[in-house]
Amino acid sequence: MLLRLPLEIGDLFTEWLKANCPDRANRVLSLMRSSRGGKLYDAKWGERMVGEGPYAWMIGRRFEIAAERLGFNKESVELRTDLFTLPVLPGQQLRLL
Repeated sequence: MLLRLPLEIGDLFTEWLKANCPDRANRVLSLMRSSRGGKLYDAKWGERMVGEGPYAWMIGRRFEIAAERLGFNKESVELRTDLFTLPVLPGQQLRLL
């Protein structure tokens, strides 16, 4: 997932980045904008977590390679809904059977 900077967080992050990493701030902000169509954040559903462009694509491929190397998503496990029981609410009597 790409870095999300909704609302005023984008300005706060930019200010922090320029104060703490002034030599890299412009490069970081440029890469972020290149993966968001020129903006620091795009709230559009389906794109806000993935981004677009070559930098976002490269991040996605690196994640896929790391996930494969670590054995993630190799097999899917079927969920067992028969193990679910309704919680007992405060003041509610427990069921006997």
